[in-house]
Amino acid sequence: MLSGSSGSLVPVLAVAAALAACAQAGQPTVELLWPKGAPGAVSDQAADKPSLTVWLPPAEKANGAAIVICPGGGYGHLATGHEGKDVAAWLNSFGVAGIMLTYRHAPKYRHPHPMMDAQRAVRIVRTRAKEWRIDPARIGILGFSAGGHLASTALTHFDAGDPNAPDPIDRASCRPDFGVLVYPVVSFTTKYTHRGSMNNLLGKATSDRKLVESLSNELQVTKATPPTFLIHCGGDRGVPAENSVLFYMACRKAGVPAELHIYEKGGHGFGLAPNDPILSTWPARCSAWMKARGLLKK
Repeated sequence: MLSGSSGSLVPVLAVAAALAACAQAGQPTVELLWPKGAPGAVSDQAADKPSLTVWLPPAEKANGAAIVICPGGGYGHLATGHEGKDVAAWLNSFGVAGIMLTYRHAPKYRHPHPMMDAQRAVRIVRTRAKEWRIDPARIGILGFSAGGHLASTALTHFDAGDPNAPDPIDRASCRPDFGVLVYPVVSFTTKYTHRGSMNNLLGKATSDRKLVESLSNELQVTKATPPTFLIHCGGDRGVPAENSVLFYMACRKAGVPAELHIYEKGGHGFGLAPNDPILSTWPARCSAWMKARGLLKK
């Protein structure tokens, strides 16, 4: 769907209300992905300890859905405000648990560590589903920019878990049940590649073509890829909209349910776009898509 230049203040007010509610909400809980130390950790500092920050909606509003949030930042830092905490507030406003992933990134970490962190995050949420009042069959993943690449990696690289693993978390599936990709980095093999994200993830000197292709996620979509909702802007000069188009077309080819919205105007990194009467319509479109798919039923 191509989204043009008409809009109203209603979406802006809705997003603003969600953010205001967040300011009044209780403190979230923080969970380390690996309390005894992450695999491949190079030291014992904060950057070596990937974590989940968990915002649960009020019990009377909770509908059982949950989303792991992957902030962007080019695989070099994490935009945990407008692409993390604010997103959790918006999700909580309509009963969805918002769970922000603080994943490892450059310069200390490259692939496969971010992917390992995202897969572990989904496994943890599924394992803790009863405790957090979550339906283990309604766990999604949402990512912005490079976080969108990480989310698209989780949507195309997953397993059912190892039933013989000594860690019960590793016995759970890391396949998300649905995905939301917002101005995502997707392709590593076309002229639309965001080189900064690719270099941070794989290193500038990488010559492993098979590895590059394996993480060019439009090439990895299969019929097992979860349903996906995508948002982009035609005016995005940082990460061209073709990244979302390629993933959408791959979903179409594989028979995977997908919905794509491309706004005519707008750039990159706008998050929920709370001050833009046009771009701020995307969260409502996303929640409507979730509702239509039965993800918001109590």
